[in-house]
Amino acid sequence: MTKNPYLNALVAGLYVALVVLLISYGPTFVGAKSNGILVPMAMLSLLVFSAAFMGYLFFLQPALMYAEGQKREAVEFFSKTLVSFALLTGVIVLLAFLF
Repeated sequence: MTKNPYLNALVAGLYVALVVLLISYGPTFVGAKSNGILVPMAMLSLLVFSAAFMGYLFFLQPALMYAEGQKREAVEFFSKTLVSFALLTGVIVLLAFLF
């Protein structure tokens, strides 16, 4: 977490890209065999970790600012992070449709 909302949004986007690469290319490294209960456990663990990591990137700094009495700045910080991530997501979706 940084005090730069744009960097936080970029890190969130890079994390998403890393997870997608892992899910897309991971099976080629370990083989395509079924591991029974381990795959669903891994996916649920990844979901929980992702929610915690995104919460850390998006909410911790604004929550600290809000608790310190910087309410307007906290809302602006969160909004900038969220809008930056939305724009990054929009660019990725647009690229996905174009290619």
